[in-house]
Amino acid sequence: MAAYSSYVDACGCDEFAELFDRRAADNDRRRYRRAGPDRTTRQLLDLLRARGIEGASILDIGGGIGVVDHELLTTGASRAVLVDASAASVAAAGDEARNRGTADRIEILRGDFVVRSAEFEPADIVTLDRVICCYPDVEGLVGLSAARARRLYGIVLPRERRLARIAIGLTNAWFRLRGKAYRAFVHPNAVVDALAAASGLRLAAESGTFIWRVALFERPVG
Repeated sequence: MAAYSSYVDACGCDEFAELFDRRAADNDRRRYRRAGPDRTTRQLLDLLRARGIEGASILDIGGGIGVVDHELLTTGASRAVLVDASAASVAAAGDEARNRGTADRIEILRGDFVVRSAEFEPADIVTLDRVICCYPDVEGLVGLSAARARRLYGIVLPRERRLARIAIGLTNAWFRLRGKAYRAFVHPNAVVDALAAASGLRLAAESGTFIWRVALFERPVG
């Protein structure tokens, strides 16, 4: 049976909880059941599967309702750990795992990965699907997560394009008007790549859309 912790840390998780609430989790789950993974998530999954996932362990950081985990566990991965700051998201992820019959192979935890990083063992595959743009400390998030990737490190993040910066700036302005503390970020892609490289990973493949970059890094054998 899937397990998720009620642990709440002092990471500012309330900022995520107020945005990624029960309504958002329910909407994500309905959309996933109706149409499957979003476009960029499908691209990330394709890149991972092309490198081989059979028997792999997964660490999914900021995994929301667990789309990456559900998809990989039903197509060859052996087990998964999902960590997310939203209580509503981790509850929905657990419900979906039970519905799909994978609850005995996934552990679901609530909290800030950066704060709780010492608790997580390395995994064959580490994923951050549209998570880097949600977190202010890019050095901490990417540095700590990349270090835990034994083989593959898959990420989805905004490209550094004017349209992306305008869109996120308008989104943040809307959050401010609504009195919400959550903010989104366009972190320099070169910084993210350098942090991955500092952990011994090299860029293996890329995909994406005009706004979103889907990148897969690989740890060289030996």
